[in-house]
Parts: sequence; structure tokens; C-alpha cells
Amino acid sequence: MTRMEQSLVELIPEALLAAGAVAGLLLGAWLPRRRQWLVGVLACAVCGAGAVAAAVLATGPPATAFTGSFAADPVTGTARIVILGSTLLVSLLGLGPLHGHPRQSEFFVLLQLAALGALMLAGAQDLLLLAAAYLLASVPSYVLAGFRKDAPGTEAALKYYVVGALLGVLMLAGITVLYAAGRGSAYPLLRTELPEASAGLTAAGTVLLLAGMLFKAAGVPGHYWLPDAVQGSAAPVAAFLTTVPKIGALAALYRLAAVPFSGTAAGWPELVAVLSAASMTLGNLAAFFQRDVRRLLAYSAISQVGYLLMPVAVAGRDSLAQPALLFYLAAYALTNLGAFAVVCALPGIRTLDGYRGLARHRPALAVSLTVCLLGLVGTPPTAVFLGKLEVFGAALDGGLGWLMVLAAVNTLASLFYYLRWIAPAFAIAPPSGNGHGNGNDAGAGNGAPDGAGDRGGPFAPDERTAPAAAVAVAAAALSLLLGPAAGPVLAVLDGPLAG
Repeated sequence: MTRMEQSLVELIPEALLAAGAVAGLLLGAWLPRRRQWLVGVLACAVCGAGAVAAAVLATGPPATAFTGSFAADPVTGTARIVILGSTLLVSLLGLGPLHGHPRQSEFFVLLQLAALGALMLAGAQDLLLLAAAYLLASVPSYVLAGFRKDAPGTEAALKYYVVGALLGVLMLAGITVLYAAGRGSAYPLLRTELPEASAGLTAAGTVLLLAGMLFKAAGVPGHYWLPDAVQGSAAPVAAFLTTVPKIGALAALYRLAAVPFSGTAAGWPELVAVLSAASMTLGNLAAFFQRDVRRLLAYSAISQVGYLLMPVAVAGRDSLAQPALLFYLAAYALTNLGAFAVVCALPGIRTLDGYRGLARHRPALAVSLTVCLLGLVGTPPTAVFLGKLEVFGAALDGGLGWLMVLAAVNTLASLFYYLRWIAPAFAIAPPSGNGHGNGNDAGAGNGAPDGAGDRGGPFAPDERTAPAAAVAVAAAALSLLLGPAAGPVLAVLDGPLAG
């Protein structure tokens, strides 16, 4: 097998996703509107096939593709499976609300392209490929944020785009500075050159590069766009924005910390530790006062970035960092998507009070919501609980005991605002009228009301939201199953990086 052929084999998951996006675009141009749901089915099939291919490739030794610019190792393999699995779940969330939508096929094409960008972020081992992946992950996401073409969606897309463009330019400036300091863009070359380069130049490039990556991860200080984008966009899009780009960005940050920045004097561990503390603290403080469930989940996502940055801060200094990060990413993706699936299953309800009485009418959804929200706190035996234990252990072993203590305090504090959502769900009183949506949401965009099944109340089952309810139950169950299976899973996630 030639080197080119080997490179193509290593990129089978990415190739499948790109082919699926192109095929979906062509099918959408020719299929009648009543059959455009086939593009969504194709997207689900491609994501499933890509996840299987990624799992098979993950059993091989670490390798690189295209002269070392893309790495295939445990970090890339895990990120591939989690990203493709998450995109599959989001596609299922969009199948019902988007049925019959005039731009149904475009939604799934944009979803696949944005996921492809996240995959490239996770495996990039060259600054130029990192920049290209950033753009590929960003541009389709901007369109998805404004997909509904209403006032809130337009505002969400505009804010998302403006912040992304600004921080993207700063990131490109940082790449240019690091290219000049390290005399190249490949990570292995930068690992040997940056320690000998000017400390000021390296520090400036590092800070600018971090600006762009924290935008994709929605961490402080690049987090301002997320609450408005999540509140204004369709619910399946909000689920995607708070999950998939974050996975690619954090995998990329870990690789940057472990390879090119591992021997520099730029103060990477201290800087990332401070950003981690700021993200988890500010996210929690802001979530305390939210009544809109989407904004609450958005600020929750910001706080979760703080915990996920902890192993990035100790990358290369502690052997627990890599498996802790990868396991937490998988656990967070499942749990967060499960919570958003409940939101998608009840599109007519927007506030915490609107969920009052959920357990009486939809007990499966109430239990799923409880499992996912308590999972985000880190309650045993959910997967996030084991992920947080590993992350805390990595921070403590890496010399960041103060950060571990702060994370533990934030974890306890976060229980307050999650319980503010759980308590009404198990209350007996009927939901108050002001808890309902505004009548156009969940990505339908076709004039159908949010609660299409409102004849039986806001909790009445609806065939359009049935896939979302199934995803919520499945995600909650998988979160409970992944927790006890942490031991063997963590062993698989450990391993050397490529290159």
C-alpha cells in the first residue's frame, strides 16, 4: 500500500462524512419535498458508518496522514466516535420537526459539514490544517444558528458570526506568529523549535491561538455568543452547538498542549488553569438566575468547559490527563444531548415553570431529564461522575490542587440550578401559562406551532417529537451504563499520540 493510499485509509470516517454531505446536497436538489426526509436518513447512516469505521481504525497503532499533518491516534479515534455519535443523535432530533420543511436537506448537509470540521480539528497536527478546520467547523454552524430565518434566529446567527469572525482573525494572527517563531507549522517541528524561540513571541502566539479555540469550545473569554445562539436557534441546532464543536476544540487544545507547547516557557498550564477556573465559575454564577431552559443549558455548557480544561492544563505532566479528558467528553456529550432531547421533545415549553407536572404526564421524559441533569452535576453512577473523578485526579496529580478544590465547590453549587429544573417536573400542579413557547420553534420553521399536540396539553405526545423522546431515554440509559463501564473504557483511551 502506497503512502497516499494509507493516508486515505486513515481518513475513511472524514471521507464518509464529506461524501454524505455532497450526496445529500445532490439528492436535495432532485428529490421532491415530500421525500427529502431521505437526506436525513442518509445523514444518520453516514454518521453510523463513520463511527464504526472510526472504531475499527482505533484498534490500530497511532499513525499520521498526508506527511504528518493529520494524526490518527487515541485522541482522534475517541473524538471521531463521540462526534459522529453526537451528530447521529442530533440528526435524529431534527428528523421530526424538519419533516416537510422546504430546506430540510440543507439542514442535514450543513450538520455534516460542521461535524466534519470538528473531526478535522480533533486530528489536526499542523497549524494550517487547524485554521482550515476552524473555518469548516464555523461557517456551516453560522448558517445553522439562523436556520429558522426569524428574528431570534437571525440575532443568534449574527452574534455567533461576529464573535467568531473576531476571534477567528485573532487565531489566524496567532498562527502567523507561531509560524514565524517556530519556522514552520507542523506540530513535531514546533515542539523542537518553540523552546528555542523568543518567549514573548511564543506567548503572544499562544494567547491569540487560544482565543479562537476557546470560541469553538465556548469557554471564557470566548463564551459570550453561546447563550444567545442557543436561545435563538432551533432546539436541535442548540444541542449541536453546545456539544460537537466543543469536542473538536478540546481535542485540538489537548494536542496543542501535549505536542508543540509541551516544552515552552509560555506559561500554558497556568493560563489554561485560570481560564478553566473562570469558565466553570462564571458559567455557574450566570446559570443561577436563568428561567429559560435553553439559556440554563447554555451556561451549563460554559461551566462544563471549565472542568474539561482541567486535563488540558496538565497535558504532558500527568498520565491521567488524556483518558480523563476523552472519557469526560464522551460522558458530557451523552448527558448534554439527553437533556436537549427532552427540550426537543417538549418544544412548546421554554421556562422552568413550564415543566411543572411533567412526571405525571410523561414519566419517561421526567426520569430521563433527572438522570441527565444530575449527570451533569456528576452524581453517581452516571458517566460524568466517573469523568469528574478522573479529571479531579489528573489536576491533583498535575500540581493543580487549588483548581480541583474550586471545581469541587462549583460542582456542589451547580446542583442548585439543576434542582430548580427537576423540582417543577415532579410537582403536581399543572404548568403555568407563561412557561409555553412563542409558537414557532424546534427547527420546524413551517408555521406549525411548537406544541403541535397541544390538544392534550403541552406534554401531549406528538409524532414529530417521538424521535426526540426516544433519544432522551436512550441517552439517559447510556449515561447510566457508561459509568460502571469506566474501568475498561479508560484503559482503551490511554495510548501515545501520533507523530
